Amino acid sequence: MWPFIKLLPNSFHFRFVKWSPYTGVVSGLLLIASVVLFFVQGLNLGIDFKGGTLIEVQTVGAAPLTELRNSLGAMGAHDAQVQGFGAPNSAMLRFMPAAGQSATDEAKAFESKLSAQYPGIAFKRVEVVGPKVSGELFVSGLWALGLALLLMLGYIWFRFQLQFGLGAVVAVFHDIILTLGLLSFLRIEFSMTSIAALLTVIGYSMNEKVITFDRLKENLRKYKTKPLREIIDLSENERLSRTIITGSTALLALGGCLIFGGPVLFPLVFTMTFGILIGTYSSVYVALPLILIWGVRRNDDVAEPLPAAGR
Repeated sequence: MWPFIKLLPNSFHFRFVKWSPYTGVVSGLLLIASVVLFFVQGLNLGIDFKGGTLIEVQTVGAAPLTELRNSLGAMGAHDAQVQGFGAPNSAMLRFMPAAGQSATDEAKAFESKLSAQYPGIAFKRVEVVGPKVSGELFVSGLWALGLALLLMLGYIWFRFQLQFGLGAVVAVFHDIILTLGLLSFLRIEFSMTSIAALLTVIGYSMNEKVITFDRLKENLRKYKTKPLREIIDLSENERLSRTIITGSTALLALGGCLIFGGPVLFPLVFTMTFGILIGTYSSVYVALPLILIWGVRRNDDVAEPLPAAGR
């Protein structure tokens, strides 16, 4: 990593604000698409939120996915799903428990039936989640996300100004909605680890906003008469090398997990990877344009909001 860092130029002169109207349109379209996907197609909820039984099996030779699916149906499994999982001889079996029957007892019964029908089959993991528990987990996950956003809004309001806090929260909402939209579009399983990944995305994204606002606040004090648009461009160019170094370091670590971590870690790592990318983008093209529109306080006077670039 070190030799590549030395290749970075000492200063940058990008005009970030110039492109904000176009990126605003792109972000708006992606937000609409994500919301439509979320309500029409929904998330691919895992067993944590959907409830039911999950059994990871390892067969002798390649896993006969179609045969396993038919076998589960013949055994009375409700809403049975079978999919390949990692190695060719690994498969993930999911089904809903029958009404009025203990999910744990039913899982043991299916293990016995599968062992008799497929000699040598190994059960690597068995998870049972009831519908009440899954509902409670989903509500708790939403509360955790909401509380994290509320606390971060309060921190940035205290540290900077209210409009900074609102800009940061709007940008983080942007990140979460686009992340959920991508997970829905790609049908990546959404589980409790996905909630943990989203909380990590919120933390990383908010950290980016704090650093962005800190440099902007410093330059607002330094250049009291310079137009806000120019100060935003100057601030972003000054911190760009730090953003590249930090972001690329995190992506390198996540890239290794994404390639070699296997299917168990894939939803978690994929969500975090996309979150870092979109969090960096929203710091420049969501949070700062909102600050440009609302204006900031200078010397206890409210600066007049500047018109968008190109007008």
